[in-house]
Amino acid sequence: MRRCTVAAPGPHHYETPALERAAWLRRDGARLAALARDPRSLWLWLRELQVPVVGDGAGLRLAWQPPPSRLPELPLFLGLLRERAVFAAAGNVVPSGARWLELREAALQLAPEEAGVAALARALLHWHATHRHCGRCGRPTQVEEGGHVRRCPGCGLEIHPRTDPAVIVLVHRGDRCLLARSPRFPPGMYSTLAGFVEPGESPEAAVVREVWEEVGVRLAAPVYVAAQPWPFPQSLMLGFVARARTVRLRVDPLELEDACWFTREELRDPARRPVRLPRRDSIARYLIESWLAGRIPPSAGGSKSRPRRKAALRAK
Repeated sequence: MRRCTVAAPGPHHYETPALERAAWLRRDGARLAALARDPRSLWLWLRELQVPVVGDGAGLRLAWQPPPSRLPELPLFLGLLRERAVFAAAGNVVPSGARWLELREAALQLAPEEAGVAALARALLHWHATHRHCGRCGRPTQVEEGGHVRRCPGCGLEIHPRTDPAVIVLVHRGDRCLLARSPRFPPGMYSTLAGFVEPGESPEAAVVREVWEEVGVRLAAPVYVAAQPWPFPQSLMLGFVARARTVRLRVDPLELEDACWFTREELRDPARRPVRLPRRDSIARYLIESWLAGRIPPSAGGSKSRPRRKAALRAK
């Protein structure tokens, strides 16, 4: 894939640039056991995938805990944060004054490094909760390598944390971009088009296929911009931009409620926008704002072509 040079990629929300994952420690059971009990180590307990936080309107912080007196059944070693070992576990352990929040509700108020660590903990805990048994022989699997591997004691199958690749694309043509509305979105929200990469398919091919299937638009060659880990539950969003070769829309009613072309003028002023944009923790918002700011030029994703009439751009 080619990297688009017109927009500076990330770091995006839910990345972990400050965390040293320290993979070399995962196979050292004795060292991990000692770190799990080290008073300097940090523990993060999640309850039903919610994160514990403290703070107020000025900002939130994760409610870290010291090592427990008794280690949980499934301690996850996340890595080293400023040379302190970081562990996560599922439980109801929270200090006085803290409260539980869904990660997306808290993420924009957390420091980026804390949002990233919480995202890693959430994704791993979700994976463990849904992969307790071997997919080949059905036996219960055992946890190894600090929670980063599950192994079947019967057939020996080694299972690694699942990450689902998905593409997300800002489709544009001239001074307009294409946004669509899913029935799963909050009221009034429109976003960029997205979908999962299928087996035997490149990300670029997935972009072309998803846009054609969902809105009936043909694209010039998509251009890769940046990626974002997306722990809801455990995806990797591969962000692209692409110039539309056709503009008439054919919306798939099984996937979308609506799709429209919008001008920069319509979207730039938050007070006058006809739609809500995605949340700022998403790469969808990053792609839209990059286009609004002109960091994605008209030629990105293919050569220029003569624009169609404005009436055609509103066709559905």
